[in-house]
Amino acid sequence: MLKQSALVVALATAAVSTSAADVAYPEKFRDAKHVKSMVINNGHPLYNAVGGMHHIYGNAKAIAGYKAGKFANGSVITFDLFEAVDKDNAVSEGARKAVVVMAKDSKKYAATDGWGYQVFDPKTKKGSLDAKAQAECHACHVSQKDKDFVFSSLRN
Repeated sequence: MLKQSALVVALATAAVSTSAADVAYPEKFRDAKHVKSMVINNGHPLYNAVGGMHHIYGNAKAIAGYKAGKFANGSVITFDLFEAVDKDNAVSEGARKAVVVMAKDSKKYAATDGWGYQVFDPKTKKGSLDAKAQAECHACHVSQKDKDFVFSSLRN
């Protein structure tokens, strides 16, 4: 429940933030390696914050990090979030809800164990998380410290 609350607070803060953090929008992120896809359904603890269909992409450094268990500076993980449309016994992508990014830079993001976080509006590509909201994102990721603060894993 605490994890869900922290994520909900982070996304709520993002909605009213006037100062975007400096994580860059990852142009051409879909050209990166596909890490995995999944659907977060209603009933999942994070549904209100990130419910829907998502595809995760990683740049070359991130893919090496998934394999090694430790991510190098310059790793970028992109979470492409869509509405999940359940129709005629099939789930497909609806409207894009957000592009969520984790970027590794040990010096720049020392306060969050080397990770910067950002949520981008899919139409404007403008980020909405300030430093406080980034810290709130990281509070949830602390549970994954043994995986260098990353929830996802590279699919086989």
